[in-house]
Amino acid sequence: MPRTLLIVEDEDRLRNLLHCYLEREGFRVLQAKDGVEALRLARHEQPDLIILDLMLPELDGLETCRQLRTFSDAYVLMLTAKTEEIDRVIGLEVGADDYLTKPFSPRELMARVRAMLRRPRSTGEAPSPPPPLRFGPLTIDMARHEVLLADVPLRLTNLEYALLTVLASAPGRVFTRAQLLERVWGHDYFGDDHVVDVHIANLRKKLRDDPAQPTFIITVRGVGYRFGDAR
Repeated sequence: MPRTLLIVEDEDRLRNLLHCYLEREGFRVLQAKDGVEALRLARHEQPDLIILDLMLPELDGLETCRQLRTFSDAYVLMLTAKTEEIDRVIGLEVGADDYLTKPFSPRELMARVRAMLRRPRSTGEAPSPPPPLRFGPLTIDMARHEVLLADVPLRLTNLEYALLTVLASAPGRVFTRAQLLERVWGHDYFGDDHVVDVHIANLRKKLRDDPAQPTFIITVRGVGYRFGDAR
């Protein structure tokens, strides 16, 4: 079955152009002109990936993304005509997986889309599921694709979950940003490595990990991150 993509863009010409291009690449493509329509389609059609413009009528892209994350784990690629870093950071903080600044080439968009869709949405079936990883109050059950903090399930995005499992699978090992980008985003990702820092910050918030004195995700200055072995 072809993967389903939802384009949320109020500019008719760009939305129709993206629709034709992505449909020609073999995807099932849906369209929405605003955030309200996007949320309705996302609930009913359950797309695999959503291309979401930041500036939308009715409900802007940030608020649309916030509401999406209450019921959908679809990948979100946010489009923005703005160049200020704060807009990109806020988009990632509310649950977007990546961003693309307008103007962009169809080839660049396609590369981002394919890289995202290659990331596993779940751990998949395995002959011998790995035992849960336990670090004090934190439990990471990769067989069930579940993370618990003090026995309370955490709602993580796909990228947050992937980052956490990469780090926690090798406690004490230092991963550079480049290594995390390759492991989680894919070897062909060519965006800004700052996305790693933003998703790490989001993870720490959900893990209630004090960035000044972290228990789980520890910054190694000038290098990257490691997972603290708090067993």
